Amino acid sequence: PQSPIYGMPILNVDKARTVIVSKRSMNAGYAGIENELFGFPNCLMLFGDAKSSMSKVVSELKEL
Repeated sequence: PQSPIYGMPILNVDKARTVIVSKRSMNAGYAGIENELFGFPNCLMLFGDAKSSMSKVVSELKEL
């Protein structure tokens, strides 16, 4: 109960083959704590605005 992320849903993305995290920077989020997932070998960081970045990714995948 004392954790700033208490009650937030838990997603088991550490067990995924590949995870793409979209962030504007490496700064801590609104909870003010670092996310250890960012250092995992299966984690890819996509920096920029999430909506425009993912739109570009989808567009390029459609071209394949």
